[in-house]
Amino acid sequence: MPIKLPSSLPAYDVLSKEGVMVMAEDAAARQDIRPLRIGLVNLMPKKIQTENQFARLIGATPLQIELHLIRMSEHRTKNTAAEHMAEFYRPFSEVLASGDKYDGLIITGAPIEHLPFDDVTYWQELCQLFDWTQSHVHSTFGVCWGGMAMINYFHGVKKHILEAKAFGCFRHMNFAPESVYLRGFSDDCVIPVSRWTEMKKDEIEAAEGLRILLDSEDVGPALVEDKSHRALYIFNHFEYDSGTLKQEYDRDVEAGTTINVPINYYPEDDPTRAPQNRWRSHAHLLYGNWISEIYQTTPYNRDEIGTKITDLRG
Repeated sequence: MPIKLPSSLPAYDVLSKEGVMVMAEDAAARQDIRPLRIGLVNLMPKKIQTENQFARLIGATPLQIELHLIRMSEHRTKNTAAEHMAEFYRPFSEVLASGDKYDGLIITGAPIEHLPFDDVTYWQELCQLFDWTQSHVHSTFGVCWGGMAMINYFHGVKKHILEAKAFGCFRHMNFAPESVYLRGFSDDCVIPVSRWTEMKKDEIEAAEGLRILLDSEDVGPALVEDKSHRALYIFNHFEYDSGTLKQEYDRDVEAGTTINVPINYYPEDDPTRAPQNRWRSHAHLLYGNWISEIYQTTPYNRDEIGTKITDLRG
């Protein structure tokens, strides 16, 4: 939550430049509060696990959140009961027809990295969704494949197949400590990574309007801000539970798939020992900062989303 300070107080400018949530007294006086409507476009096969992971992060603030679950209209999953999907999920075609608007939208990853974007069965509908976000969503967060798909659609940045899977917990440098999304972040942090593709730093930097916030010498850019599309793209998995990488590793070992032990995950890289969670605090910081920024800038009247950005900092 923001701190209310007189705009003439020296601390107001100092803290603002440091990325601290500061609100002028006159702005605080006119602020209206309502629940935030956040949509989750869940493209992962294990729907319930993914729901839990993101709900845990966006629900850890004092703000009231309405979480709406969305699926691609014609895409079916074999890993989640049809009854669960029917009860809790709306197809995007229904959301589109309703005219509903969202304060925030998360688009998850999907286990289809090897496919060209055009070969994904629901690609055309997903492109329609990307366009829809520009008029119906205040802030969009693309995660892993979801972020790669968005940055490719809006900016033409390509994904590149890796020779070996990037798998484990990798250190990332904080290149924008003043960013509103990195409030409270250390100079570096650990993020779980599990992907066969990458987005190249030079190609992101060459695209207009993109800013890399977190980057790694080992696995490349992780978090990118796209102000012109009111979006964030993260190519790694802050949302993962402590045991998610272990589940993926055990699955591949059981299937006979060639896979390395996830780096810097188990104590001394020993898979017989319990994994250690080194990213939980930064995960809560990032998603908490995203929710807080939405809270401070989204219009009170949802009908104005996509047409008006309200600055409540004075």
